[in-house]
Amino acid sequence: MMRCLSPLSSIACVVALAAAVGGGCAPHPAPVVGAPIEPPRAIEPPLRERVHGGFDEQLGRCTDFDPLRRPFFGDIHVHTSYSLDATLRGTRLGPMDAYRFAQGATIGLPPYDDLGEPLRTATLDRRLDFAAVTDHAEFFGVVGACQDPASSAYTRLGCQYFRNHPDDAFLMMNVRTTGRWRRPLPRLCGRDGHACDAAALDLWRAEQQAAEVAYDRSPRCSFTSFVAYEWTSTPVVGARNAAANFHRNVIFRNNRVPLYPITALDQPDVEGLWEQLHAQCLDTDTGCDVLTVPHNPNLSQGDYFTPIDRNGRPIDAAYAGQRLAMEPLIEVYQHKGDSECLPGVGSGDEQCGFEKVPYTNLADASRQRFDTPMRQGFIRYALGQGLVLGDRLGINPFTYGFVAGTDTHVTTAGAVQEDGFQGGGGLGGGSAQGALRALPDQAYFSAGGLAVLYAEENSREALFAAMRRREAYGTSGPRIRVRVFGGWDFKPGWCSAPDLVEKGYDRGVPMGGRLTNPPTRRSRPTFAIAAQRDPGTARHPGAPLQRLQVIKGWLDRETKTPKTRVFDVAGNVHDGDGIDIDTCSLGDGGASRLCTVWTDPSFDPSERAYYYVRVLEVPSCRWTTHFCVNRGFDCAHPTTPVDRACCDPVLGLHTSQCGSREPGSTQCGRFRARNDSCCQPRVSPTIQERAWTSPIWYTPAAD
Repeated sequence: MMRCLSPLSSIACVVALAAAVGGGCAPHPAPVVGAPIEPPRAIEPPLRERVHGGFDEQLGRCTDFDPLRRPFFGDIHVHTSYSLDATLRGTRLGPMDAYRFAQGATIGLPPYDDLGEPLRTATLDRRLDFAAVTDHAEFFGVVGACQDPASSAYTRLGCQYFRNHPDDAFLMMNVRTTGRWRRPLPRLCGRDGHACDAAALDLWRAEQQAAEVAYDRSPRCSFTSFVAYEWTSTPVVGARNAAANFHRNVIFRNNRVPLYPITALDQPDVEGLWEQLHAQCLDTDTGCDVLTVPHNPNLSQGDYFTPIDRNGRPIDAAYAGQRLAMEPLIEVYQHKGDSECLPGVGSGDEQCGFEKVPYTNLADASRQRFDTPMRQGFIRYALGQGLVLGDRLGINPFTYGFVAGTDTHVTTAGAVQEDGFQGGGGLGGGSAQGALRALPDQAYFSAGGLAVLYAEENSREALFAAMRRREAYGTSGPRIRVRVFGGWDFKPGWCSAPDLVEKGYDRGVPMGGRLTNPPTRRSRPTFAIAAQRDPGTARHPGAPLQRLQVIKGWLDRETKTPKTRVFDVAGNVHDGDGIDIDTCSLGDGGASRLCTVWTDPSFDPSERAYYYVRVLEVPSCRWTTHFCVNRGFDCAHPTTPVDRACCDPVLGLHTSQCGSREPGSTQCGRFRARNDSCCQPRVSPTIQERAWTSPIWYTPAAD
């Protein structure tokens, strides 16, 4: 039996493996090891006919209705066993389980014992208000057919290989999303693909049913679910032929959706995805509505925001308008790190160093091949380029609002607590040397974040409208509450006003909104900002707030180049000093609430600009540090896998054995960096949790 010893080690290996999984003449595989995963059809029955009829929904059906809107916390980036990569890495629970977990249920996590019982469990401290399961739709058919004994594909060699050799099958299947295969579906699906088409329909219906069952349609409106999936285009780009992340989460407003999800195997370009979503959803008379959410562009090899279309032509106003309409939000943070900005690029913003993974694309992340992140793959670069394009085209295609998510692949929607994090990428992993396998996940990856939507009530109609108008923000996990209004007439007394929110809407626009037409020549944009700390729970108390920052970006009038500047507008940079990483005790200082009214001191009414707010907590322990402290690691006498993992220099807890060998030093050449953990990139033992609000945009009146 052929086996690739190192992932993607050669094109020949992948091609040969593809032939084997595709149903060629490779030897018959060994029997299945361990308990098989239940077929999706057995987990969740076919969709009831009543779901096909759809449900009309109007704003105002919930008992708890607030016309001034309130924040709802959720996760719109969740994978279950219906995703090919999740099921091949040990996840056995489906969408129904993800929604149960989001509402407070305890679920089992891999690995499993010989009897099929999970060896770990997980429960949220606080339930979510909403969630969307976004399984990779590209291989619904393969996942369903190869795990359903009733399918005609189940006994074919490709499906047997799928079940018996998950690591190899994972590589072979995912390489097909690069768009380089003439036949995107493997031969196990049959000559006409019928076996996989039928299984894909079953899984897509089961996804819809799970969302329908989870959605609280009663006046209590306790939980909202969205029908959704992930479009997983991973094109090979650049001189390095890197597998770049161009993925989008596709979120539907209601249960009126296309018969099949439009996948990257059908439409490898995002323009094709949008065209088909129009043809099969937006331009129909069924009441279907949809938007797409780009996620973690930091792993796109710098190509996510390229100003050309699929034909290689510079984007025009029509394309810019389409992108603006289809993608109101972008994911600023998730399991694979932060995508806001890079340090030292344009502004000297030290907070841009937050939770950066040392990779530029998905292939390098899977192989842990280190590289310097590219600024073209970060959102602040896109915001600046959007100002340039808006000036040239009259339409800014990158007018993004911000959300965050988990990208969990173990069904754990909203599991973002640093203390007790159990991993988000399947069975986890470690360094290239295998020294970190005691950790629940790869050390460079993050615990993930939450999406927050300001809406009148907890219903699909209200929350989807919030996404459309960009009244949204993301957090790195804490349930920080933050409100921002921009206008021309906010006074310092706003923070103490009993009706500050009403005044905010009356005198300005909320996050995600637009400003134009200054009332006088001397008018300057003024921002009313209020933030409250996450109260936390008895088990995991929230951390105090350290400060509020306003990030301003503008298009220089003379040079026509984008610029940025960061303003500290409230709080104290020294709050939280003195954190003890040996015990994870917080430092002194911090606030429960920060509020201010800030006016831009350098406003030029002729320059396009954006403003967003960053709320910073005091420093606290990162998940890797919590893990090690909770297990009492010992670097003086390392005898256990936990000791060896926690004493690895990569974690930043014990670096004394490295001497002058550290990342970037003259002692660390390229070869040594790959083989010496002292020379590998390090994670910080602490983390400064935060929230990012959607920008408020200023456009000159002439435009």
